[in-house]
Amino acid sequence: MKSTPAQRYAQLLSEVRRHDHLYYVQAQPEISDAAYDRLYRELLDLETAHPKLVDENSPTRKVGGAPLESFRTVAHAIRMQSLNNTYSEAELTEFLNRVEKNLHGQNADYVIEPKIDGLAVSLRYEKGRLTQGLTRGDGERGDDITENLKTIRHLPLAIAQLPSLIEFRGEVYLPEPAFAALNQSRQKKGEPLFANPRNAAAGTLKLLDSREVAKRPLAICLYGLGEVTGLTLTTQVALYRQILDWGLPGHDWFRHVRTSAEVLRAVRELDQARTKFPYATDGAVIKVNRFDQQKILGQTDKAPRWAIAYKYAPEQSETRLIQVTFQVGRTGVITPVAELEPVLLSGSTVSRATLHNFEEIARKDIRVGDLVRVEKAGEVIPAVISVNLSQRPAQSKPIRPPRACPVCQGPLEKEDVFLRCNSRDCVGQLKRRLQHFAHRGAMDIEGLGEVMATQLVDAGLIQHLDQIYELTEEKLTSLERMGEKSAANLLAGIEASRRRPLWRLIFGLGIPQVGAVLSETLARHFRSLDRLAQASAAELTQANDVGPKVAEEIVAFFREPSTQRLLAALQKAGLNHQALPEELEERGGVFAGKKFVITGTLSAAREDFIRQIQSLGGTVAGSVSAKTDFVLAGDDAGSKLEKARTLGVRVISEKEFEKLVG
Repeated sequence: MKSTPAQRYAQLLSEVRRHDHLYYVQAQPEISDAAYDRLYRELLDLETAHPKLVDENSPTRKVGGAPLESFRTVAHAIRMQSLNNTYSEAELTEFLNRVEKNLHGQNADYVIEPKIDGLAVSLRYEKGRLTQGLTRGDGERGDDITENLKTIRHLPLAIAQLPSLIEFRGEVYLPEPAFAALNQSRQKKGEPLFANPRNAAAGTLKLLDSREVAKRPLAICLYGLGEVTGLTLTTQVALYRQILDWGLPGHDWFRHVRTSAEVLRAVRELDQARTKFPYATDGAVIKVNRFDQQKILGQTDKAPRWAIAYKYAPEQSETRLIQVTFQVGRTGVITPVAELEPVLLSGSTVSRATLHNFEEIARKDIRVGDLVRVEKAGEVIPAVISVNLSQRPAQSKPIRPPRACPVCQGPLEKEDVFLRCNSRDCVGQLKRRLQHFAHRGAMDIEGLGEVMATQLVDAGLIQHLDQIYELTEEKLTSLERMGEKSAANLLAGIEASRRRPLWRLIFGLGIPQVGAVLSETLARHFRSLDRLAQASAAELTQANDVGPKVAEEIVAFFREPSTQRLLAALQKAGLNHQALPEELEERGGVFAGKKFVITGTLSAAREDFIRQIQSLGGTVAGSVSAKTDFVLAGDDAGSKLEKARTLGVRVISEKEFEKLVG
C-alpha cells in the first residue's frame, strides 16, 4: 500500500535526522553522501509540494539567514566559568579529598565525562523555543551567535516538553570526518588550512554570514545548566539522561561512580575509549553528581569547586624530519622549525614543529633525516622532543644555524641561547608585529590574522605598523581572494581598534618583557602613553611588578627613533592614548592595599591568579621585599620562597589563597 505524503514525510524526517546523528555525533555514517543527498532532496521536494506538512525542526530549515554587520555582546544571566586543570592522579586524588573534606562528612558520588576540545556556548530556550545562543566570552558577557547555532543539523530549534525557561551549557565542535573534508576543500581552493578541529569550529562561529556557517557541519554536545525555572532534577546523571530524552545532543559516554578508586578507573577507561569519539578530547571532566552538594562546595571567580578537568599526557608520534626552516619573530628572534612528514597527532595532522633554539638542537642531537618523536606541548604547539637514534640514517645532516637573517639577510647577534635579527626594516619581524598588534588579546582587529598580515606586507600595503590605519576598501580589494564584504569587515575591525583601552595599545606595541597583565598595571600607573614613553627607569620601578631589568627594556624601547615615529603616527591616526575611566577604577575587595608575589607551579595559569588578585583590590609584584604582604607559593617554588621566609613574609598555598578569596 502506497504511503500518504504525511506518512512519507514523517518517515523521511526520521531517516534524515538519524543519518545526521550518525554522521555528526557518532562519526559512523551508514550511507554515502550521494544517498543522503537523495533523501534530503526528496524531503525538500515534499515540503515544497505540501507546505502545511513542514516541521519547524526540519533539517532543511538549517540554511542560515541574512549576514550580520557584527555580533552584539550580551550579558550572561549566570556567569559562565571554566574548569581548573589537574595533570596527575595524585593531584586528582587531592581534589577528591578536598571535596570530601568540604562536604563535612557527607559522601559524594561523581560523574566522569569526556572533555570536548571545542567552543563553550550557552543556549537559552524559552517556552520550548531556542531564543538565544552566546559564546562564553569573558564569562560575564558573550557574543550573540544565535543564528550560527541554529544551523547545527542535530540541534532542535523547538521542543515542547522543555521547562518554560532553561539555559544549557555545552560545547560546539567540528567532527573529525567533517574537519578532514573541510581542509581538503580548502586545499583545493588554495586557502590556508585549519590547524585543528577546534580552530575550524572557532573560525566558523565567528563568521557573520550564517549561510556560510550552514555549509560547515558543526556539532554540539550539551552537558550543563545555566538559568532555569521549573526543573526538578537533582543530579548530573539525571540531567544527562534528560538531555538525551528531550532529543537534544548530549553525552552518551559517561560513568557514574562512588569512590576515589572508581573515579581513577573511569578516567583510565576514558583514555582508552576517547580515540573512537567523533570529536577531539584531551582529558576527562570529573563532577560531583548531586546538585545540592555542588551548591555547598561553591565556586571561585574562575571555576567551580565541585568539578575539575584531568588532562591526559600529550599524545606522541614518530615521523621523519625532512628539513629545517628558520622563522623570524616580532622581536627578531630566529626560531628553527622542523618540517616533517605529515603525522596525525591529537586529532590533527602535524607537518611542522618547533625546535626551540640551537642549543636545544645540539643537546638532543637532532639532524635532518632523523626519525623524531613529536608531541603537542600543552596539546597546542607541536614540538620535537627526542630522536630515535637506533633508526638514524647514514645520510642524516647536522642542523647549522643561519649566518644571516633568513628574511632580510641582515646580520644576526647571539643573545643567551637565541639568535636575533636587529634590523628594524626586516619584513619577517613586521609580519609578526602586525599579527601581535591585531591579536584578540591586544588591539583585537577581527580578520587581521597570520594569513592577512602576510598578504598585506607581501603586497607592500603595510611597511610600518601605523599603515594599518591607512588601508582603504580599494587597497584591500586589490588583494587576492579579498571581496568587498571581507574588506568592509576588516575595515570595521580596524576602526573599532581606535577606541581600545590604553593597556591594549601598550601590549600591542610589543614592548620586550611587557605582557598583558603588566600592560594593565602600566596603564593604571602612568594613565597616558606619553607619560609612560617619557618615564625614566627609576620612575618605572615605582610601578608594581616592574624591576630594574624590565624598566631598562621599556626605556630602551621608547628611546628607539622608530618607536617615537610609530607613536606619533598612531596618535595622528586617532588611537586612544589615555587610560579610560574603567581602567582607573579603584578595585575594592579583600585584597585592597595588599601586595602579592607569585612563585612556583600552580593549578592554573599565573595570569588567572594575577587577575583575581587585581579584581579584589590587590597588586602583584615580581620580587619579594619587606613591603610584600603575601607570597602565593606553588610546587617547586625557589629563591622567592626562601627570601619570603627570611624576611618573615606570610607564605600561603593555593588552598589558603582560596580561603582568603572567600
